[in-house]
Amino acid sequence: MDLIRLTARFGKRYAGQFALVITLQLVTTLATLYLPDLNADIINNGVAQADVPYIWRVGRTMLLVALVQIVAAIGAVWFASQVAMKTGRDIRAAVYDRVSGFTSEDMARFGTATLVTRGTNDVQQVQMTFLLFMNFMVAAPIMAVGGIVMALRQDAGMSWLVVTAVLVLAVVVGIIAALLMPMFKRMQVKLDNINGLLREQIAGIRVVRAFGREDYEEQRFHTANEEISRISLNIGRVFVTMFPVIMLILNLATAAVLWFGGHRVDDGLVEVGSLTAFMQYLMQILMAVMMGVFMLMMLPRAIVCADRVEEVLGHEVDTAAAEGASISEGTVRFEDVSYTYPGAEKPVLEGVSFEARPGTTTAIIGSTGSGKTTLVGLLPRLYSPTSGRVLIDGVPVSAIARADLVGAVAMVPQKPWLFSGTVASNLRIGKPDATDDELWAALRTAQAGFVDNLDMPIAQGGTNVSGGQRQRLCIARMLVSDPKVYVFDDSFSALDAATEANLNVAMREDARDKTVIVVAQKVSSIRHADQILVMEAGRIVARGTHNELLAQSETYREIAQSQEVDA
Repeated sequence: MDLIRLTARFGKRYAGQFALVITLQLVTTLATLYLPDLNADIINNGVAQADVPYIWRVGRTMLLVALVQIVAAIGAVWFASQVAMKTGRDIRAAVYDRVSGFTSEDMARFGTATLVTRGTNDVQQVQMTFLLFMNFMVAAPIMAVGGIVMALRQDAGMSWLVVTAVLVLAVVVGIIAALLMPMFKRMQVKLDNINGLLREQIAGIRVVRAFGREDYEEQRFHTANEEISRISLNIGRVFVTMFPVIMLILNLATAAVLWFGGHRVDDGLVEVGSLTAFMQYLMQILMAVMMGVFMLMMLPRAIVCADRVEEVLGHEVDTAAAEGASISEGTVRFEDVSYTYPGAEKPVLEGVSFEARPGTTTAIIGSTGSGKTTLVGLLPRLYSPTSGRVLIDGVPVSAIARADLVGAVAMVPQKPWLFSGTVASNLRIGKPDATDDELWAALRTAQAGFVDNLDMPIAQGGTNVSGGQRQRLCIARMLVSDPKVYVFDDSFSALDAATEANLNVAMREDARDKTVIVVAQKVSSIRHADQILVMEAGRIVARGTHNELLAQSETYREIAQSQEVDA
């Protein structure tokens, strides 16, 4: 079972504390089982015989046992909480580490919403179930078995009552578990759906408002909300039915003990104190079963959650790296590269080959959907080619350690993203030890003159700055990291012509020994590139300089004419 494997794997670091929890739970349970026996002794030998000194003597023993029980119970809960919280922390960290290494295909396969749910809600369910296991399931079997033994010591003639009550409770528990398991599985799926929908609506709120689709999106959320509410209500109905049934069984068992036990006392077969102790032991046995029931309330959902967490942790991520593979110059070469998205009928890239050398600029242009962004995404291993090879300095990127690859290749994505913090914290992502002078130099090159303070606050996603400002800050971030290969994925689309021209001039000095690859929609942005690759339907249909392509490529000529760009 994934739940057991998961908690065992991450909880083994705390085996010493776990053993201490079991020991303390054992002490607590034994003390709990001993108290009714002492109580029976007081009634039978003290009260019945009017022996007050005996009552005080046994009473002091009961008080001491009760104190031991309290201290052991507090200690058990304390250490169990420590183990459970630390185990949950480690599982969350492992999920985060695994997800952070996912490729774009992996992210698309799982989906952002479900990964968020699995790393938070699912881990929390596993953590809480582990805590309940240590608090209840260690003590429950000991109390149940010990209670049966102690009850039979008091009056073996009523053992059939114990067997009957336990069997009836076991049947009720089995029915509950069978009902809850599929319900909890559906509930986690519904939780994924509503998280994904809410995330989509918050991220796209401007589009929703721009097209006046508030009512439609509200209805979508209402439908998803109703679905998760409906399944939650069904689970609640099972719980609401369960507790009265269990209490009915407990009360019937108590009444049966008083009825049949009273007759046995009247017949002289058992003493009053022993009957009292038997009833207490029966209640302890049934309470132990109730602990198991309470555990089973959490268990079906925890099993589903553990399966989902293990699916993430068990997903293989390509992290292979050849020893000694390094990047010294930054020469990029694509050799007959093809790529097909998972589940797609046709490849988005097919037979792409080119070389980009240090000190040169390679530009990629083409219509929307021609595969430009996918092509440059293969370089930092956001995707892995379906066939062919992507090499840097003659070494396949799949054989370069991840840390070396990200240090050598920096990319400004098509959709620039900034993290909540400050300008300085965002710029230092690629180089944590960068000095303030290095940050200001990168900002000047990126034409980020709007920054007058490195502590200028940045909201999540950079929503407190304009699109052009986000692009320039992302460019500055790339410059700070000082990679061997610069990749610009349509990174100048929000810049005006004057700012773009100044940026190109400023970057010539920084990029004189770098390999620069630029994806662009505007011909004016790439007309001075050393080589321009024209893409169409995932293939390179033409290559050359601006003037050469104007003369040789009809596709490039049409793009240039549509933008009113000439030689």
